[in-house]
Amino acid sequence: MRPTFSLLNLIVMATLHVVAVVTVAMSVIDAPPWQDLALGGTWYWLSGLSITGGYHRLFAHRSYRCSRLVTAFYLLFGGAAAQNSALNWTSDHRRHHAHSDAEGDPYDARRGLWWSHMGWVLQEDLPRDFSNARDLVADPLVRWQHRHYWAIAIVVGGGIPALIAISWGDPVGGLLWAGCVRLVAQYHSTFAINSIAHRFGDRPYCTSTSARDNVLVALLTMGEGYHNFHHRFPSDYRNGVRWRDYDPTKWLVSLLAAVGLASHLKRTSPESIAHARAQLTEPF
Repeated sequence: MRPTFSLLNLIVMATLHVVAVVTVAMSVIDAPPWQDLALGGTWYWLSGLSITGGYHRLFAHRSYRCSRLVTAFYLLFGGAAAQNSALNWTSDHRRHHAHSDAEGDPYDARRGLWWSHMGWVLQEDLPRDFSNARDLVADPLVRWQHRHYWAIAIVVGGGIPALIAISWGDPVGGLLWAGCVRLVAQYHSTFAINSIAHRFGDRPYCTSTSARDNVLVALLTMGEGYHNFHHRFPSDYRNGVRWRDYDPTKWLVSLLAAVGLASHLKRTSPESIAHARAQLTEPF
């Protein structure tokens, strides 16, 4: 059953966008403290890496293992990204890979750029049976985050930045820049993986799906823009597999492994990558 349009989702997204645009526009007239901007940038990276390294590569694809401390961090700051609980996010993303460009893909690129970018977000959030995420259902930390997702999103995504900004006398500015403006920017960078990276770019590893490598998207999303490689080798902890590829998420995972906080990193062999490049089919 396909979801139906949600007026509530539209109102929430529209409000966030209006507040973010007004905040940025007002900063031209009255420049905010540099601390507000730094806090917004910090929250963008912390919550962004929690989506890419946590929700995506750890939970959805099990491309490595990590300590419970790192897992908890991912769940807290992943919640701050306000992209749903890790359990819901993983279930949707696994359906995307299982049914790419077909019925059952939540952000099916065949339905157009608008749908895959943001249209699907404006639909009702239907209940899931989580049959494709039983491993996460068995994880008590993931279940805890799922139960308290909205509280985590509000407190970590907005409340804590406001409290931090009290230290320089601008809690409202901290909330606006690290909460609202950061969130809208993060939404569109993440959505670009589903839309831009399924429409524009190269397909050097696989032409059977619409997924493409797009360097600009990689720059915005901590390395997630190498989407053609990812769809061909989804269990690899790297998206940017070449040494020159910009993939801060793989660097983070490698650093965690170096200090003993991550292990069992999955890597596609050079032979498999070379074979994929040599077996390209006709363009999609």
